[in-house]
Order: sequence, then C-alpha cells, then structure tokens
Amino acid sequence: MTALTIRDVPDDILTAVKVHAAQAGKSLQAYTLELLARDAAHPLAIGHPGETRGQRAVRRARGTATNPETRGMSTDEIMELLRGD
Repeated sequence: MTALTIRDVPDDILTAVKVHAAQAGKSLQAYTLELLARDAAHPLAIGHPGETRGQRAVRRARGTATNPETRGMSTDEIMELLRGD
C-alpha cells in the first residue's frame, strides 16, 4: 500500500476533521481513508453530462442516503440550506 502525505492543511480544517473522526469513533487515518474510499467509489462526483450547477450542488450536499444533515430533505430544502436562506 502507498502512504499519502497532505501538506499545508490549515489548522481549522485539521481540527474539524479530527473532531469528525472522534465523533465517528475512528482514528484520523481510518476516517480520512474512509473519506477517500467514499469519494473514489463515486467517479462521477465532478459532474454528470448536462447537469446544472444547482443539480450538482444538491447532489453533493445530499451525499449519501445516510448523511444526517440532509436526510429526508427535499431538493428545495437543500437549495435553501446551500443558499443560507
């Protein structure tokens, strides 16, 4: 297996990721590996042909069906969340 080094990570981002890892009951390494694996499992995360920016934003905000922040939300509700309404 290959090692991965990420340089110049801002302190606030590192702190937030450490908190998320702890909340998930995982080490920082296990948590970030899970994030990478999840991203790699969705090769079209950049966009689908013909997809609008709004559709892409909603898809990315929705994430997986287990995303607690957007679970059960309609597309309109997610757009309001993204806009900060």
